[in-house]
Amino acid sequence: MSDTRSLREREKLIFEASSPGRVGYQLPTLDVPAADPAATIPAASLRGEIAELPEVSEVDVVRHFTRLSKWNYSVDEGLYPLGSCTMKYNPRINEEVVRLAGIAHLHPLQPVDLVQGALALMWELEQALIAVTGMARVTLQPAAGAHGELTGMLMIRKALQARGEHRKVVLIPDSAHGTNPATAVFAGFEVVEIASNEQGTLDLEPVRTHLDGGNVAALMATVPNTLGVFEPEIARLAGMLHEKGAFLYMDGANLNAFVGVAQPGKMGADALHINLHKTFSTPHGGGGPGAGPVAVSQALVPFLPVPTVEKSGDRFDLVHDHPATIGKVRGFYGNFGMLVRALAYIRSMGGAGLKAMTEGAVLNANYIRKSLEGIYNLKYTGPSLHEVVFDDSRQAEKGVHNIDIAKRLLDYGFHPPTMSFPLIVHGALMIEPTESEGIQELDAFIEAMKAIALEAEENPEMLHGAPYTTPVRRLDEVRAARQPVLRWQRPRE
Repeated sequence: MSDTRSLREREKLIFEASSPGRVGYQLPTLDVPAADPAATIPAASLRGEIAELPEVSEVDVVRHFTRLSKWNYSVDEGLYPLGSCTMKYNPRINEEVVRLAGIAHLHPLQPVDLVQGALALMWELEQALIAVTGMARVTLQPAAGAHGELTGMLMIRKALQARGEHRKVVLIPDSAHGTNPATAVFAGFEVVEIASNEQGTLDLEPVRTHLDGGNVAALMATVPNTLGVFEPEIARLAGMLHEKGAFLYMDGANLNAFVGVAQPGKMGADALHINLHKTFSTPHGGGGPGAGPVAVSQALVPFLPVPTVEKSGDRFDLVHDHPATIGKVRGFYGNFGMLVRALAYIRSMGGAGLKAMTEGAVLNANYIRKSLEGIYNLKYTGPSLHEVVFDDSRQAEKGVHNIDIAKRLLDYGFHPPTMSFPLIVHGALMIEPTESEGIQELDAFIEAMKAIALEAEENPEMLHGAPYTTPVRRLDEVRAARQPVLRWQRPRE
């Protein structure tokens, strides 16, 4: 009964569970005089009593959050098919390592002489990422992918300024991640969109036309792109950019598609952010923290953020003496715990293991593709790498759209895939299984998708009401986004 109640009934807000006079703790009476906060803290900085805090016992709190936790879906429970997010399993050994006292209890202001082990770890991680990417150097400072994008574009801007150039245009494909154009604008550039060709890849002719104007600073490309398709002309494109004095920024969100198989440095990339929290351990999407190191070509090395981690003999130092640097981009030195997890993952996998990881991710994506082709439409039919993008056009003939498919998947026990992205695929269903999943889990997901397609044919109206088995049924998502209720208010009597 308790499981049924906790999983199927709406859990009250903690405020709604409040009962006057209930307390969660008891402290003994003070045997020393109470301090007067006003004597040491300015009155303007003191917070008064918080109105209407819930009055609940300790067991009320524990049961409330335990029941809420049972609603949550996680990668520990099953397949998380979010395309582009790379929701892979997080090996528990990484969590053990990052919680070691000598790592977890470090203070960021400790002297360099007392953190030689931490600096050695960061230096080794940089060397590993250099080997993976084929780039010249790596900064570990950025705290996430979008932060890494901004760091890379700021280095490109500084490099152009060092040449006495003030180019304003950044070319971005229409299939790009939404952070790409936002990053370019934040870095002071103007964005020009480049339309994809019939294969869903970059069209070189409009790029060449814009380059002839002499005002292009860079092109931001995701490789493989957001369709999960490799950009076959990427090396040629890099040559075109470099010939005209422009840079190639490569979005590394999909790096899980070719780690150990190919290197962005050999493709001509000048800057590449790496989502450590996606490709090298802790699943993306958990609310943070993240880590988005940026690998750069030799042309951008002088502009790396400071300090850099440098090795001299057996000693490691944080070096600030880089006159052309863009400066510091993160307090202290990034999210250190994520750096530890990433290195633990890389060391445990080894070179052969990382290659096998990539091959497994590509195999799983293509297994899903082949199993669902002909049932769900595939707008672009180029070879898939780590993810596959279907759309709802077949089901839409019956009035069923991707949102209906996603909601119905909840009833089958699966988290939905990424929805309505990339924008060049209307009604997109973007699926990335990663290498974590075995064939039993993939088959269960495939069977659920097939069952939903059959329901769309035989009983489309039923899908419009899904989900049916979740604690919260379908919401008015447009209203929720435009008129969110952000805090509890006591109902009027």
